[in-house]
Amino acid sequence: MLSILFNWLYIAFTAFCLGQAFCFFVEKKLGYHVRRLHSVMVAGLVAATVYAQVFSLFYKVGFLANVLLLLFCFLVLIVYRKRVREEVCRYFRECSHAGIAVAVLLILVWAYFTSRGYLVYDSDLYHGQSIRWIEEYGVVKGLGNLHVRFAYNSSVFSLSALYSMKFLLGRSLHTISGFFALILSIATLDIARAWKRKKMLLSDFARAAAIYYLTIISKEVVSPSSDYVVMCIIFFIAIKWLEQTERKKEDISAVPYALLCVCGVYAVTLKLTAGLILVITLKPAVMLIKEKRYKEIAMYLCMGLLTAAPWVTRTVLISGWLLYPFPQLDLFAVDWKIHAERAAADAAEIKTWGRALYNAALVDMPVSRWFPGWFSTTLSVSEKLLILADIAGAILFFLTAAYTFLKRKWENLDYLLLMSAVLLSYVFWQLSAPLLRYGYAYVLLLAALTAGHILEGRKWSVLLYGLMLIYGGYKLFVLAGSICENALTQAYIWQQDYGVYDLKTYELNGETFYYPVTGDRTGYDSFPAVPVKIEAEFRGEGIRDGFRMAP
Repeated sequence: MLSILFNWLYIAFTAFCLGQAFCFFVEKKLGYHVRRLHSVMVAGLVAATVYAQVFSLFYKVGFLANVLLLLFCFLVLIVYRKRVREEVCRYFRECSHAGIAVAVLLILVWAYFTSRGYLVYDSDLYHGQSIRWIEEYGVVKGLGNLHVRFAYNSSVFSLSALYSMKFLLGRSLHTISGFFALILSIATLDIARAWKRKKMLLSDFARAAAIYYLTIISKEVVSPSSDYVVMCIIFFIAIKWLEQTERKKEDISAVPYALLCVCGVYAVTLKLTAGLILVITLKPAVMLIKEKRYKEIAMYLCMGLLTAAPWVTRTVLISGWLLYPFPQLDLFAVDWKIHAERAAADAAEIKTWGRALYNAALVDMPVSRWFPGWFSTTLSVSEKLLILADIAGAILFFLTAAYTFLKRKWENLDYLLLMSAVLLSYVFWQLSAPLLRYGYAYVLLLAALTAGHILEGRKWSVLLYGLMLIYGGYKLFVLAGSICENALTQAYIWQQDYGVYDLKTYELNGETFYYPVTGDRTGYDSFPAVPVKIEAEFRGEGIRDGFRMAP
C-alpha cells in the first residue's frame, strides 16, 4: 500500500504536468480554460499513454522513458511556472476543507483496494506478460503469434509499463486501474450538490451509476485489466458531457465536446469495443461546421489521429492486422501476420465465453437460443434487474426519439445523442461478448440515464436522492466489511503480486520459453511465457526480430 501511494504521487505529478501543458495549449489555441483538476489529470493520462506507446515503438519502456518524461515535466514547470502556480492556488481556494478531507480518504481507500484483492483470470493469462514485453522490448513484430491475446494491444498496458517502476523496484507495480478509479470517484463528488439544489440533474444519475460501478470493482482494481480503465473513461465522458449540456446556453462551446470526443478515441485504444461511443462526435462536428471553423476541425482531427496512431501502429506490428481480431480489414502483406483462421477462432472463443456457451463452435448460435441460458445462469438478481431495465430503456429511447421528431422537441437532441452512443454500445456488447466486466458502463448508464430523463429536475426527486444516500450507506458498510476481511493480507508496504505457477521450459532458437504444467496461466515473473507450447519461429536471429508462424 505504501509503494502504491508513492507510485501514485509520481503518476499524479507527471499527469498533472502533461495535463497542464495540454490545457495551456488548448487555452492559447482554442480559447477554452479547463478548470477542473480531475479533467487536467485525465488529459495528462491520455498524453502519458500516447507517449508510452510512441516510445515503445523505438525502445523498451522503462528507465530512459521515465527520465525523458521527467525532463519534460520539469521543463513545463519552468516555462509555465507562473501559470502553474496560479492554477494550483486556484485549486486550493475552490476546494473546501471537507472536500480535501474526502479526497484524502478516497486516496487511502483506493490505495488499500489497489494493494490487494482478486486478480482477474486474464491478469496471469496475458496482462502481466503483455506489460513485461513492453518493459523488456517495447514492441516486437508478430508477438501475437506466440499468444493471440497479446495482439489485443490495449494502450493501457503501455501506460502500465511506463509507471510500473520495474527498473527501480525489481518488481512490476500494477496500480493504473486503481488510479483511474480514484480519478472517477473524485469526478462523482459533485453529486452532493443535488441535495442543496433540491433536485437531481441528468448528470447526477450518471454520477450515481459511476459510484455504483466503483463499489462493484473495488475488490478487483488490483488487476492490470483494460476493462476497468475503459469503463472509468466511458463514465467520465458521460458525466462531463452531461455537465456541459446543463450549462447556460450562453456558456456553450464546442471545445469541451470536441475534447471529450478525443477522449472517446482514447477509450477505443483502451478497448476496441468502445468504438461506438464516438457517435457523440456528431454534436461538435455540427457545431463547428455551422460556424465554418474548419481550422479547429483539422486540429481536433489531428488530436484524434495522434491519440490513435501509435496504438494502430503497435497493433499492426504485433498482429499484422489493422484492427485485431477483425480479419476483414486485410491491408498488410507481412510475414508476421496472425493467420485469419486463428484470429477468427480467438474472437469466437471470447464471444462464446461471454455468452456462457464455452464452446467456440457455437459462435453462430442465434440470440434467441443463448440469451435465456445466459440470463438465467450467469447473472445475479441485481444484474438481471439491470438488463430488464436496459431493455425497457431501449424501448423508451425509441418512443422518446419518435416523440422528439414528431413534436419537434429539439431540446431532447442532446439527450438522444448521448443515449444513442450508450444504447448502441450496449447492443454491441449484448450481442457480442456479454460478460459484465466488458460492458458494465453501458449497462448502468442506459438504465440510469433512462431513469434520469424521467425524473430529472423534479422537486420530489430529492426523495430518490435520499434513498440513494441510504443505499450508499449500505454499500459503504459492505466496503467496510471488505476492508476488514482483507486487513490481515500483508500488502501494507508492497502491492499484492502476480500469481506463481508451476511451469516447464522449452527452447526456441536457443531462447528459453516457459509454459504451464497445467492450465494456461503463467503469471509475470517467468519470462517469456506462453499458455501452450506452440509452433512459431523467429523472423531473424533473435527475439527482437519478431515471430511468425512456422510453415
